[in-house]
Amino acid sequence: MSIQLASLVFDFGMVVLIWIVQLVVYPGLKFYQKNDLIQWHKRYIIKIAYVVMPLMIGQLSLAIVKVFTMFSPDHLIILALITFVWISTFFQFLPMHNQISFGDSDDLILDQLIRKNWFRTVLLILVFLGNLYGFIG
Repeated sequence: MSIQLASLVFDFGMVVLIWIVQLVVYPGLKFYQKNDLIQWHKRYIIKIAYVVMPLMIGQLSLAIVKVFTMFSPDHLIILALITFVWISTFFQFLPMHNQISFGDSDDLILDQLIRKNWFRTVLLILVFLGNLYGFIG
């Protein structure tokens, strides 16, 4: 499998995952009572990490490899977009998820998860479309 095709596979996986999170998981958090949300969320974070981390690491690793082995401005832009997703995930979303897990959340935090996640959703769609264009173009 070529690096370009492998990259597309990881990108597509991230797009599917982010849409599931955006349309199902995050809105679903609002249906839990506080104690149930805390218990479920702690398990959710651990289990979703088994899916999210390999996809994120694979996507980032392949983007770095492409920048260093097939340099182009397009590859650099895609790497920058992926970097923004990582920054957003660890500095914006991780603290919000910690608040939920420790019971320090309310409807405002849950609404922020949904609203702010659109940024990551758009970035990941752009990454996928950019790599798809590079693959077929």
